Amino acid sequence: MVLPDSTEEFLLLKPLGGNDAEVTGVFAGPGGEEVQSAAFALPDPRGFSNAGRAKLLVNAAKLAIRSGAGPFRSLARLGVEPRPYQLVPLLMALRQTPARLLIADDVGVGKTIEAGLIARELLDRGEISRMAVLCPPHLAEQWVEELRAKFGIDAVAVLPGTARRLERGCNPGQSVFDRYRFVVVSLDLVKSDRWRQDFLTNAPEFVIVDEAHASAEGEGMGSKRHQRYRLLEELAKDPERHLILVTATPHSGKEDAFRSLLKLLNPDFANLPLDLSGAQNEAARRSLARHLVQRGRADIQDYLREDTPFPKRHDAELKYTLHPEYAALFDDVLAYARESVHVPGETLGRTRIRWWAALGLLRALASSPQAAAATLKERALTAEGGEEPTDLTLIDAVGREQVYDPDAETSEATDLTPGAQVEAPDTEATRRLLKLADRALALADGKDNKLGLLTTQVRDLVKQGFAPIVFCRFIATAEAVAAHLAGELKGVAVDAVTGRLTPDERVTKVGELAAQEKRVLVATDCLSEGINLQQAFSAVIHYDLPWNPTRLDQREGRVDRYGQASGEVRVLTIYGEDNRIDTLILDVLVRKHRLIRATLGTSIPAPEEAESLLDVLLAKVLDMDTRQAIQPSLFAEVQDFDVKWRDAAEGEKKSRSRFAQNAIQPGEVAGELAAVRSALGDTKAAQEFVLDALQGAGVIVSPRMDGTFQANPGQADVRAEFRDFLEQAPSFRFGGTPERNVTVLARNHPLVEQLASTVLGQALDDPQHALAKRVGVIRTSGVSVVTTLLLLRHRFHLTGRKGNRTWQTLAEELDTLAYVRRAGQIEWLPAEQVQTLLDLPVEGNVDAADKETRLRTAAELLQSEDMQAALSERARARGAELLAAHERVRGAASGQGATYSVEPPGPPDVLGVYLFLPIPKLS
Repeated sequence: MVLPDSTEEFLLLKPLGGNDAEVTGVFAGPGGEEVQSAAFALPDPRGFSNAGRAKLLVNAAKLAIRSGAGPFRSLARLGVEPRPYQLVPLLMALRQTPARLLIADDVGVGKTIEAGLIARELLDRGEISRMAVLCPPHLAEQWVEELRAKFGIDAVAVLPGTARRLERGCNPGQSVFDRYRFVVVSLDLVKSDRWRQDFLTNAPEFVIVDEAHASAEGEGMGSKRHQRYRLLEELAKDPERHLILVTATPHSGKEDAFRSLLKLLNPDFANLPLDLSGAQNEAARRSLARHLVQRGRADIQDYLREDTPFPKRHDAELKYTLHPEYAALFDDVLAYARESVHVPGETLGRTRIRWWAALGLLRALASSPQAAAATLKERALTAEGGEEPTDLTLIDAVGREQVYDPDAETSEATDLTPGAQVEAPDTEATRRLLKLADRALALADGKDNKLGLLTTQVRDLVKQGFAPIVFCRFIATAEAVAAHLAGELKGVAVDAVTGRLTPDERVTKVGELAAQEKRVLVATDCLSEGINLQQAFSAVIHYDLPWNPTRLDQREGRVDRYGQASGEVRVLTIYGEDNRIDTLILDVLVRKHRLIRATLGTSIPAPEEAESLLDVLLAKVLDMDTRQAIQPSLFAEVQDFDVKWRDAAEGEKKSRSRFAQNAIQPGEVAGELAAVRSALGDTKAAQEFVLDALQGAGVIVSPRMDGTFQANPGQADVRAEFRDFLEQAPSFRFGGTPERNVTVLARNHPLVEQLASTVLGQALDDPQHALAKRVGVIRTSGVSVVTTLLLLRHRFHLTGRKGNRTWQTLAEELDTLAYVRRAGQIEWLPAEQVQTLLDLPVEGNVDAADKETRLRTAAELLQSEDMQAALSERARARGAELLAAHERVRGAASGQGATYSVEPPGPPDVLGVYLFLPIPKLS
């Protein structure tokens, strides 16, 4: 087939029955190849089988299609099978010109897939040719991998560490953003003065903004957000640019920030009334609903009666008490910390350094003896030259990053231990710290009750079949915990992943551990984002409480999400009952965060005053002489903080009730989805085809009670083309939740695609030895008169026009027709009768010579002028139906942006001819 992007001198060719990987360029100009037109040959009447293999060929041909003709052009070539609810944002986007959406579904629902679907669809339609994803830098590699694996989009990451290298690959004067069609870009990089104008000048026509709430603008939100928002505002000014905003928390109680995001979608939204409730604002709500999709798990769990399994979740808090020697060390460290922050005559800068050093020491001591010792031995807040900084803003910024948990929306978590030493190395204060460090290390030998509790819990989880991830705050803690568990748990693989490893090394190590039968992963928060772990791990243990409750969701969200292989997820939170730092964080942040999530069904970030509140409360801790717990609820600052958090949750609740997705009704999705599955084949078709093909190839497949199938990869006399399948998927199932050592097959799985292409290619190239036969004669009681079934492949030129631009893509569709001849006239059967022919039983034999004669007669009829005219008319009719489907999907946007025409370049290809003969009646 000559593809539409060809020119007179350079042809892009794809083999009939081939896939996109087999596209070849041929130079046909002067001195080049001699290329001749060819017609698709009718099947050889001699290449029949005894039992007929019509259905095998039908399914192979359907499953091999990668350029479907239907209104969802992308679904045939994805590396993932979208859930029905994930098509809702796609339908919403297609009904806009340009697409402007805020996708605000809950964590773990699949917002990345929803945004990627829109990009892939517009690319396959030819409406866009370039795209960019703007995201926090630590999420860039995850986006690159998701785009590649699930959508076949090869993007490059433009980050501070890669931008210069990518520039060197550009032509003189060429921008990185012009050189590469698909980019994943750090938003904080392109908002800077160095890159801002370059990106705005060369920005692609399609932009996804991940973690969009981190760019919202509002009162008191800081200069960083202001710069990000200005950049997005400039991008949104282009009336032709598609803009997809992605966030799990669009509102969070901040009305001005929420409205700033809405204004990016439509400037008119700036004038929406503050209160959108009531009948008088129904038109405004409807207008907004066309741009906003926001659903929780409960909304999509049974969407279109197709179960989307999320794991059941069980949470528990586990407390421990300090060993007496650990408690004594805690008292002495508290005494030191209290003294260190109240040194008379100190400069303000040095006082702030002492403050952060004291907090870092207390946090490390609550984590582990090893983290405490490392902190006690480390110099506090030194600059690169070893000097203490004097800029108060810098001191507080570095201190917050080392001690608190950094803003999870914009930067990767840090896991380095802070320093506690402020004095010179030979001072009495430093010597005192080093003695405390020695005492801390001595506690690691059997006097760490927290580690003992963890060991018991991990052993129990592994025995119950769970694979836990233990999250720690510091590298020193993670490495010590991993080493201890590895020594205690026999027959269990244990490894640690921390910030010492590069992102690629982390992925490799997690992959190696996931291959082990019993496994435990110990990690710092460097893994709380960027890698989804639901197929390899099923429990989360918070060994150290995060000081930013958003980290709870990020840690748990690695495993508690769609696609979790286990039906149940365990979440354990460990805290020190007599550790007032732990109890403070638990009462003020962790429990309230979880209460809001349980009540609302989604998480609301803590108010921005959280860090200031911690400053106040931790100052009170350092002012007390003993380790007794404080009661935070008694403080006015905590009460005010609680009110703001509750107000934010209430605002989010009202927002969700007002803006529940109602722009696309389930019936609309169901109708389009049914049409796509009928045309391209679904998981059921994949199952029928794979089992039929394996059986035809002589492969022994054993079904199991749990719904899986087993095939021995060592079976002899198996055709070479089936060996890859057996080696890669000795145990497989069709659809459902991924599970260990079982390959989940669906329509777009590479093994299914390879098998379909192989079977179809054999049928076209080697009909005598092919598994699927292009012709067949079947004796059956299911018909009363000779019935002929035709398997057709339509090829369409799908031409799009927008402004002065015109483009063309190739589309394919399988079609089955059947007819009977009565009194010399052809009668075409209705579609519902045609479908039943493929399932009729074979109930009698037909002489080989008779088969060949009948098939030759059928072939002669196909070549007749009347039949060719009928098939051409069928192709035109199908083209008109497909155009109507495209216009139906586009809805009100049809004709406003891109317009389409669907034309068949000629009559359809006849892939197969099958005759069904009635059982002769006895005289």
